[in-house]
Parts: sequence; C-alpha cells; structure tokens
Amino acid sequence: MAVFLLNFGTLFYVILLFINAIAVLHEERFLARIGMGQTSQQQQFGDPSNSIRYKIINLMSAIRTLLRFPLVAINIIVIVYELLLGS
Repeated sequence: MAVFLLNFGTLFYVILLFINAIAVLHEERFLARIGMGQTSQQQQFGDPSNSIRYKIINLMSAIRTLLRFPLVAINIIVIVYELLLGS
C-alpha cells in the first residue's frame, strides 16, 4: 500500500509540474516562434479542427486560461506541505 501511495505522489508531482510548465509558456515569445500560437492556427488552410496540432494548441490555451487560479492555490498547498512535512 505504501508503494502505491509513493508512486501516486510522484505521479501527482509530475502532472503538477507539467501543467505548470504549460501554464507559464508565453504565447508571443515562445509559442508563436514554433508555430503553436493562436494566430498561427488561424492561418492554416482548410479545416484544421480535426488535426492533433489544433487540439494541442486549444488544450494549452485552456490550461493557461482556466487553470491559472487553481494552479496558484494547488502550488501554495504543495509548497506549504513540503515545508512542513518535507519528503
């Protein structure tokens, strides 16, 4: 049981760090340079809504908009947990 909780905690940290990494990406400075910004998806011809790239761009945009404030709260909780209990 303890091994499962250790792996679950590690998985939680990995997911949290990955979501934080997506949330801090700046659209004009970084994403537009590699063609992953909102403006670059509008310049494509045809119907790009079925492509994987379009879905990834929308997912990153949704993470940056919807999870901004919950991420701040979750990060504060994790920091306080790590400071008090350590790991």
